[in-house]
Amino acid sequence: MPVPPTLRERTRRAVNAEITATAMRLFAENGFEATTVDQIAREAGISRRSFFHYFGSKEDLVLGNTVELGERVRAALEARPADESAWQALREAFMVLQADGMPSTDELALAQLYHDAPSLRARHLEKHLRWQELFAPDVQRRLGLPPTERPDPRARALVAAALACLDATIDAWYESGGSLDPVQLFDDAIATIRA
Repeated sequence: MPVPPTLRERTRRAVNAEITATAMRLFAENGFEATTVDQIAREAGISRRSFFHYFGSKEDLVLGNTVELGERVRAALEARPADESAWQALREAFMVLQADGMPSTDELALAQLYHDAPSLRARHLEKHLRWQELFAPDVQRRLGLPPTERPDPRARALVAAALACLDATIDAWYESGGSLDPVQLFDDAIATIRA
């Protein structure tokens, strides 16, 4: 039976959600690039320092804690059956991201921000590079390649392709106004790469 979150954790989540809601309102009103951390902090009734206690940057507020998310996906990947193909294991591990989803109106707003803000795209690319390093060792093992100090380029390439499929899925889902099934879009993208 899961342990319920502590009062401190519930309070942290509530403050995090309030800061996020405030920031999303300001992004919608002013645009992502024009909204500053100082504006977000002032509107949320917190100090700039408190903002950075909850978020590493304005980009992290939108993209989430990419390190923590990457670790969760890696744990899900490593927990997949040992005989499962690299593609299937990555697909199933990426479902961790789907499980964390918000209501679709919020997801669409985030996707629009991502499309409109160059700094978010740059941070997203950094996330992909970190995630390649995290996922490549397990993928390398699933490809039957011997372990190496640095991940084999073939394993990195497969992870990069899977991440590109994930990005293409998000783009297509956003362009459909949220009407298309993201899991089916991802499966279609993967099937095309594997053909």
